[in-house]
Amino acid sequence: MTTRFTINGRAATSEAEGDTPLLWIIRDDLGLTGTKFGCGIGMCGACTVHVGGRATRACITPLAAVDGAAVTTIEGLDPQAAHPVQQVWRELQVPQCGYCQSGQIMQTVALLQDFPQPTDADIDAVMAGSLCRCMTYVRIREAIKKAAAAMAPAAAPGASS
Repeated sequence: MTTRFTINGRAATSEAEGDTPLLWIIRDDLGLTGTKFGCGIGMCGACTVHVGGRATRACITPLAAVDGAAVTTIEGLDPQAAHPVQQVWRELQVPQCGYCQSGQIMQTVALLQDFPQPTDADIDAVMAGSLCRCMTYVRIREAIKKAAAAMAPAAAPGASS
Protein backbone atom coordinates (compact mmCIF):
# COMPACT_ATOMS: atom_id res chain seq x y z
CA MET A 1 0.00 0.00 0.00
CA THR A 2 1.32 3.45 -0.86
CA THR A 3 0.76 6.15 1.73
CA ARG A 4 1.00 9.73 0.52
CA PHE A 5 1.32 12.71 2.83
CA THR A 6 3.24 15.94 3.18
CA ILE A 7 5.95 16.39 5.74
CA ASN A 8 7.25 19.84 6.52
CA GLY A 9 5.59 21.09 3.34
CA ARG A 10 7.12 18.47 1.04
CA ALA A 11 5.37 15.56 -0.63
CA ALA A 12 6.26 12.17 0.79
CA THR A 13 5.29 8.60 0.00
CA SER A 14 5.88 5.38 1.82
CA GLU A 15 5.43 1.76 0.84
CA ALA A 16 5.66 0.58 4.46
CA GLU A 17 2.85 -1.41 6.04
CA GLY A 18 -0.02 0.80 7.15
CA ASP A 19 0.42 -0.20 10.80
CA THR A 20 4.05 0.95 10.88
CA PRO A 21 4.41 3.71 13.48
CA LEU A 22 4.79 7.13 11.89
CA LEU A 23 7.82 7.73 14.12
CA TRP A 24 9.84 5.07 12.28
CA ILE A 25 8.94 6.50 8.89
CA ILE A 26 9.97 9.98 10.04
CA ARG A 27 13.26 8.89 11.60
CA ASP A 28 14.38 5.84 9.64
CA ASP A 29 12.94 6.40 6.17
CA LEU A 30 12.93 10.20 5.95
CA GLY A 31 16.00 10.83 8.11
CA LEU A 32 14.35 13.49 10.28
CA THR A 33 15.83 12.66 13.66
CA GLY A 34 14.59 15.64 15.68
CA THR A 35 11.51 13.64 16.64
CA LYS A 36 12.60 11.29 19.42
CA PHE A 37 11.62 7.83 20.58
CA GLY A 38 10.78 7.86 24.26
CA CYS A 39 8.35 5.31 25.61
CA GLY A 40 6.79 3.79 22.50
CA ILE A 41 3.29 3.90 24.01
CA GLY A 42 2.36 7.57 23.56
CA MET A 43 2.79 8.48 27.21
CA CYS A 44 5.94 10.63 27.33
CA GLY A 45 5.53 13.09 24.44
CA ALA A 46 9.11 12.91 23.09
CA CYS A 47 7.74 11.88 19.68
CA THR A 48 5.18 14.70 19.36
CA VAL A 49 4.63 16.01 15.84
CA HIS A 50 1.71 17.87 14.30
CA VAL A 51 -0.71 16.03 12.03
CA GLY A 52 -3.16 18.41 10.43
CA GLY A 53 -2.01 21.04 12.92
CA ARG A 54 -2.77 18.91 16.00
CA ALA A 55 -0.21 17.55 18.44
CA THR A 56 0.11 13.83 17.76
CA ARG A 57 2.24 11.08 19.28
CA ALA A 58 4.13 9.64 16.31
CA CYS A 59 5.10 6.43 18.13
CA ILE A 60 1.47 5.25 18.28
CA THR A 61 0.17 6.81 15.06
CA PRO A 62 -0.01 4.24 12.28
CA LEU A 63 1.30 5.35 8.92
CA ALA A 64 -2.11 4.70 7.35
CA ALA A 65 -3.62 7.38 9.62
CA VAL A 66 -1.61 10.13 7.89
CA ASP A 67 -2.56 9.24 4.32
CA GLY A 68 -3.33 12.59 2.69
CA ALA A 69 -2.42 14.54 5.84
CA ALA A 70 0.06 17.30 6.53
CA VAL A 71 2.73 16.32 9.07
CA THR A 72 5.07 18.81 10.70
CA THR A 73 8.12 17.80 12.71
CA ILE A 74 10.41 20.00 14.77
CA GLU A 75 12.56 20.45 11.64
CA GLY A 76 9.57 21.90 9.79
CA LEU A 77 8.30 24.19 12.54
CA ASP A 78 10.65 26.90 11.29
CA PRO A 79 13.54 26.19 8.90
CA GLN A 80 15.82 28.60 10.80
CA ALA A 81 14.58 27.44 14.24
CA ALA A 82 13.23 30.97 14.71
CA HIS A 83 9.66 30.15 15.78
CA PRO A 84 8.85 32.28 18.86
CA VAL A 85 8.61 29.15 21.01
CA GLN A 86 12.04 27.97 19.85
CA GLN A 87 13.51 31.43 20.45
CA VAL A 88 12.16 31.60 24.00
CA TRP A 89 13.32 28.04 24.68
CA ARG A 90 16.89 29.07 23.83
CA GLU A 91 16.68 32.44 25.58
CA LEU A 92 15.55 30.85 28.86
CA GLN A 93 17.85 27.84 28.45
CA VAL A 94 14.94 25.49 29.03
CA PRO A 95 16.55 22.16 28.16
CA GLN A 96 18.95 20.38 30.42
CA CYS A 97 19.68 17.16 28.52
CA GLY A 98 17.40 18.29 25.69
CA TYR A 99 16.08 14.87 24.71
CA CYS A 100 12.39 15.67 25.22
CA GLN A 101 12.54 19.23 24.02
CA SER A 102 11.41 18.77 20.41
CA GLY A 103 8.28 17.09 21.74
CA GLN A 104 7.86 19.76 24.42
CA ILE A 105 8.14 22.51 21.81
CA MET A 106 5.69 20.86 19.41
CA GLN A 107 3.19 20.34 22.26
CA THR A 108 3.65 23.97 23.34
CA VAL A 109 2.95 25.28 19.84
CA ALA A 110 -0.30 23.31 19.79
CA LEU A 111 -1.15 24.55 23.30
CA LEU A 112 -0.68 28.17 22.23
CA GLN A 113 -2.90 27.65 19.19
CA ASP A 114 -5.73 26.54 21.47
CA PHE A 115 -4.94 28.80 24.44
CA PRO A 116 -3.12 31.94 23.25
CA GLN A 117 -2.93 33.23 26.84
CA PRO A 118 -2.81 30.00 28.84
CA THR A 119 -3.46 29.82 32.54
CA ASP A 120 -1.42 27.55 34.78
CA ALA A 121 -4.35 25.10 34.66
CA ASP A 122 -4.31 25.15 30.83
CA ILE A 123 -0.57 24.49 30.81
CA ASP A 124 -0.89 21.69 33.37
CA ALA A 125 -3.72 20.02 31.44
CA VAL A 126 -2.15 20.19 27.99
CA MET A 127 1.47 19.56 28.94
CA ALA A 128 0.75 16.75 31.44
CA GLY A 129 1.66 14.05 28.93
CA SER A 130 4.98 15.64 27.96
CA LEU A 131 7.53 14.30 30.40
CA CYS A 132 10.94 15.73 31.16
CA ARG A 133 13.30 13.42 33.01
CA CYS A 134 15.49 16.39 33.95
CA MET A 135 12.50 18.06 35.64
CA THR A 136 12.83 21.44 33.91
CA TYR A 137 9.10 22.03 34.32
CA VAL A 138 9.55 25.44 35.98
CA ARG A 139 11.56 26.67 32.98
CA ILE A 140 9.09 25.06 30.56
CA ARG A 141 6.17 26.88 32.21
CA GLU A 142 8.08 30.17 32.16
CA ALA A 143 8.93 29.67 28.47
CA ILE A 144 5.31 28.91 27.59
CA LYS A 145 4.15 32.12 29.25
CA LYS A 146 6.91 34.18 27.64
CA ALA A 147 6.18 32.68 24.21
CA ALA A 148 2.47 33.43 24.66
CA ALA A 149 3.31 37.05 25.42
CA ALA A 150 5.68 37.25 22.44
CA MET A 151 3.04 35.79 20.12
CA ALA A 152 0.14 37.94 21.40
CA PRO A 153 -1.15 40.36 18.81
CA ALA A 154 -0.21 43.96 19.54
CA ALA A 155 -2.99 46.14 20.91
CA ALA A 156 -5.00 47.86 18.21
CA PRO A 157 -3.92 51.45 17.48
CA GLY A 158 -5.88 53.87 19.61
CA ALA A 159 -6.93 51.19 22.08
CA SER A 160 -6.61 52.16 25.70
CA SER A 161 -5.11 49.84 28.27
